[in-house]
Amino acid sequence: MKSFRMPFGKKRGALGVTILETVVAASILMFGIVGVASLFAVSSGKNKGSGEIATRTTEYAQDKMEQLLALSFADGATDTTVFPSNPLGGTGLGGTMTANTTVGGITPTAPLTGYVDYLDVNGALLTVASGSNGAPANAFYTRQWTIATDSTGTLKTITVLVTARSASGGGGVIPSTPLVSYKTN
Repeated sequence: MKSFRMPFGKKRGALGVTILETVVAASILMFGIVGVASLFAVSSGKNKGSGEIATRTTEYAQDKMEQLLALSFADGATDTTVFPSNPLGGTGLGGTMTANTTVGGITPTAPLTGYVDYLDVNGALLTVASGSNGAPANAFYTRQWTIATDSTGTLKTITVLVTARSASGGGGVIPSTPLVSYKTN
């Protein structure tokens, strides 16, 4: 077995790293890690908030879809802007609709009365003043829906769109969830 011998003419410090070089390298590495870690903490916090809002939009879309699918095919009177649904004073599923007809609408800038409701940040249904087209001041989620018939008039396509007022942290993409289902006669 050969033993390692230091070559002649080399200084002892030239073969390794000094303690000072190690401390400087470790300090630079620590500053880099701290900087990246703080960015990671901010980013994950914003993503978590946006993820929770997006999950809620999906949940609220499912709730509205279940409420609409519980109605009879020809219902044209149930008020689904309240919960529990009121048997009178609303639009139901559009009543008896002819082929290729659409009622309601999904227009974020101009929701149609009878086909929109509003939820606060905790998901509580908000009441809208009678005859008012505006959203309540504390509305965070907007649910809109539309009902369309096919060419035979025996299949209704129900579309629900839930949109949040803003993304978590004030930036990024505003979460929304579209949900589509069918109901046959």
